[in-house]
Amino acid sequence: MGIYFMLIDDNGIDLFGNQKLIEKVVDDAEILTFIRATKAIDFLTSLKNQPPADFLFTPDIILLDINMPEMDGFAFLDAYGRLQNESLSKTKIYMLSSSTSLKDRIDVDRHDACEGFISKPLSCGKISEILRDLEPNLKQCHIKMDKYETH
Repeated sequence: MGIYFMLIDDNGIDLFGNQKLIEKVVDDAEILTFIRATKAIDFLTSLKNQPPADFLFTPDIILLDINMPEMDGFAFLDAYGRLQNESLSKTKIYMLSSSTSLKDRIDVDRHDACEGFISKPLSCGKISEILRDLEPNLKQCHIKMDKYETH
């Protein structure tokens, strides 16, 4: 059993790079990418109607960009908060952005659906910090934590 990641970013290069970086740190990562936040919400909404199953992709971690067309990161967080889906209760969302706006950082901190703000670019050290929040699950997957520990 691996860790399920959902990456949401309108920049395909960032999506690809982040996916490869996660695969470098987590041997058995399952990664689903979305270039549009609206499609990610549609996918998460569809999970509510699915019967529980071992093979169902339910994200453990969502990495979300702020500035995107159609639906930005904050609109996604608002829509996610309205989902009321029990299977997503353990999902951790992190805003992954290049934004330098203090307002964005404050808004992230205030939003109940978001665990915190991570500055781009994503790094092995930042991934290992995120994974510490999933400590009970670490024994069930193959993570190369010792190589990327930050102190």
